[in-house]
Amino acid sequence: MKPDDHRVLRETLGAYALDQLGEHERLKLDAHLSGCAECRSELRSLSPVVHALSLAEAGHISDQEQVTVPPGLGDAVVRRIAAERRHRRRRPPRWAAAAVFALVCGFGAGWLIHPGTPAPGPFEAVQVTTSVPAIHASAGLVPHTWGVEIKLTGTGFDADKRYRVVVVDETGSQADAGEFIGTGTVEMRCNLNSSVLRAGADGFRVLDSQGQVVLASDF
Repeated sequence: MKPDDHRVLRETLGAYALDQLGEHERLKLDAHLSGCAECRSELRSLSPVVHALSLAEAGHISDQEQVTVPPGLGDAVVRRIAAERRHRRRRPPRWAAAAVFALVCGFGAGWLIHPGTPAPGPFEAVQVTTSVPAIHASAGLVPHTWGVEIKLTGTGFDADKRYRVVVVDETGSQADAGEFIGTGTVEMRCNLNSSVLRAGADGFRVLDSQGQVVLASDF
C-alpha cells in the first residue's frame, strides 16, 4: 500500500468511530484494520470519547447545563487544521471533521453529541455478573475483522466515575477496550472496541478507578 493510501484510510478513522462511513468505505477500512496494527491502535484511542459521547443524550441535559471547553482548544484546532492543509491542499469536509475529532479525543473532552446507529453486524448476547448490587447490566458482542465490539447497557455505575474495560483472550491476557463514565441511576449505553479477534476472545471485565472488577462476562 502506498503511504498516501494509508494516510487517506487513517484519516477516515474519526468518521468510522462515529459510524458516519458508507457501507463501501466501512468495508474497505475493516479490511485495512485487519492488517494494520497502527490504525487499530489509533481507533482504540478514540473509543473512550465515543463512549462518553454516546451517553450524552439530549434528554439527560437540562437547559441550565453548559459544556466547558478546555482553554486553548480553539487555537489547537486551528493549528491542527493548518498542519493538515500543508500536507494536503484539499480535504473533503468529513476528513477535516475526523481530524478535529481526533484532536478533541486528545483533550479527553465529553462533548454532547449523539452518534448515529452502529453499523449492523452479527450480534451475540452474553451473560454478565456483577460484584456491586447497585449495578444492573446486559451486554452483547459483535465480531469484526479487526476485533470485537462490546455493546454494554446498564445502570448503577457511580455517576461521573471512570470505568475501564478490558477483553480477556484465550491466554488470559487482557487487552484494553476503552473507558466510560458512570451515569448513576440513568441508563447508559456504550460501545467498546478491542483488537482481540472473536476466535481468541474469552470474556471481558469492567474495572473501577481502583482496578477492582465490578462486572465480568465469560463468552
